[in-house]
Amino acid sequence: MRHFLLSYLITAIALTASYFWAGLHGLMICALMILLEVSFSFDNAVVNAVVLKDMSKLWQKRFLTWGMLVTVFGMYYLFPLLIVSVATGLSLIDVTHLALDAPDEYSRHLTESHVQIATFGGMFLLMVFLSFILDEHKKRHWLGRIEAHLAKLGKLEAVETIVALIVLLVLQMFLPEAERAHALTSGVFGVVLYVGINSIIALFGMKGKGGSGTGYCGIAGFLYLNLLDASFSLDAVIGSFAISNDIVIIVLGLSAGAMFVRSLTVHLVRQGTLDKYIFLEHGAHYAIGALAVIMLASLLEPVSEFVTGTVGIAFILLSLWSSVCFNRKTLLNDKK
Repeated sequence: MRHFLLSYLITAIALTASYFWAGLHGLMICALMILLEVSFSFDNAVVNAVVLKDMSKLWQKRFLTWGMLVTVFGMYYLFPLLIVSVATGLSLIDVTHLALDAPDEYSRHLTESHVQIATFGGMFLLMVFLSFILDEHKKRHWLGRIEAHLAKLGKLEAVETIVALIVLLVLQMFLPEAERAHALTSGVFGVVLYVGINSIIALFGMKGKGGSGTGYCGIAGFLYLNLLDASFSLDAVIGSFAISNDIVIIVLGLSAGAMFVRSLTVHLVRQGTLDKYIFLEHGAHYAIGALAVIMLASLLEPVSEFVTGTVGIAFILLSLWSSVCFNRKTLLNDKK
């Protein structure tokens, strides 16, 4: 449980601060946000562990500490302010005053930017999913022949980028004309960012792809992992305003929840969980694919937060069950 000590400390600080900021009501809302963030982000922890397990212990610690600062300040505080700043033309200082003094208006501006946020996050996560599924070097396949045939497509140069851009072009055709340019720009940026990060990883010396995934090193892996973590948080940032429009309570609640997710990630890595349950990595990537589809589908129809959380967890549980069955079968064959 030592991996969770810092999480308990930050949670206590967040709950105390929320009480002094908004009284008992603020404390209850903060606690609710922490619970929702943790319960809906278990798949996020598994996905993070897939990447983190190939990083050194030094960078694992930096992800838990420096990365937490990036998430809290960058994703939960600065990112929403930048979105509203771009949408309104106001300075960051003015937007901060808007968030504190007129939270309803601030919330409205942020919600109106849903197309750009969902398209960027959806396309980035779609690239992560496609790169795993279409990896010709992947030796173990959860869905057997289906995955094996899909992996063969990985022999085509940049096939995941081609597929993602086709999805984006088709999707934007169903959007109102006024939103198509925003969707295209944000979606292409998500694809370019993924390709760029992977290019940086290769430049710094990426390990070859193997049956268990890709090895990441140093600053490049740290950057990729934080972007992946941020993409998972996009819906949480927007969805949190359905519970409260108090930016201080939102930042406190999501930050404490995110810390638990990071502690769980490190715990999974240190316990060797991904090695014990061999299909867990597959389930995590299918959870990524599901979240990508949900984010892109939300451009056309609203999707419940409950659906977003449970679909990812369902894939994780199914892959866990498959791993247990596989281990039992292997053990029985070894005894014969």
